[in-house]
Amino acid sequence: MAQFLHTMVRITDPAKSRAFYEALGFEFERDMDIVRNGELEATNYFFGVGDQKAVLELTYNHDSRTYDVGTGYGHIALAVDDLGGTLEQLAAQGIEPEREPYRVREGGSLLCFVRDPDDYRIELIDRSGK
Repeated sequence: MAQFLHTMVRITDPAKSRAFYEALGFEFERDMDIVRNGELEATNYFFGVGDQKAVLELTYNHDSRTYDVGTGYGHIALAVDDLGGTLEQLAAQGIEPEREPYRVREGGSLLCFVRDPDDYRIELIDRSGK
């Protein structure tokens, strides 16, 4: 039997990424250094959300390389209780949606996307029924 553990994305600024994901409601749990041949190669930062533990791993490689998001990456999706309220809280921290919230089909949930400091898309889906 399989069990989902986490999603990993590479980041270029741990402080900015941590602030972004905490603004979305993730809780920092722990970090873990990766040392190879006596040298610090990377640091993994683990975050939980709600009662789900360590579902997001942000990996910072200490060699200062940069990354392309790539054409295979889509997004991470989060359910929020009140999309309007969530967007107000994010705006207070300088995080703006790509565009105004919308529905992909009539009667569907209201949603929008924000981008993290490394340009990864995060989908916010309203669960309030508004």
